[in-house]
Amino acid sequence: MTRRARAGAALAVVLLSGCAGTAAAEAGSSGPVTGAPAPEGIGQRIAVTVTDGRVSGDTGRVPVPLGETVTLTVTSDVADQLHLHGYDRTAPLAPGRPAALTFAADVPGVFEAELHEAGTVLLALRVG
Repeated sequence: MTRRARAGAALAVVLLSGCAGTAAAEAGSSGPVTGAPAPEGIGQRIAVTVTDGRVSGDTGRVPVPLGETVTLTVTSDVADQLHLHGYDRTAPLAPGRPAALTFAADVPGVFEAELHEAGTVLLALRVG
């Protein structure tokens, strides 16, 4: 199998898995959390914007050190729900209004963040 075929197969598995989970188990999560971003200078900030179904900003696989405080801020042009797999964190999204999740990245692994209703994958956090 060629490198391109393997990459395509891996992408298909990720896309088809949807809300089924990620490489890390969702055990140990502490439930939904919404709230204000971390104070300036504390932790890692990740910002994503969704416009007309296109994702921009800090996308792809984003490395995060284990134990780091992370603030994930998403602004979308449609109502939906931000969902961070593995940590099982959610935040409602209203059109044009940023939603933020602030949490301690204390579980190692790779975790997708997505628009829950649309199934749009925003990024994958690589904690470790």
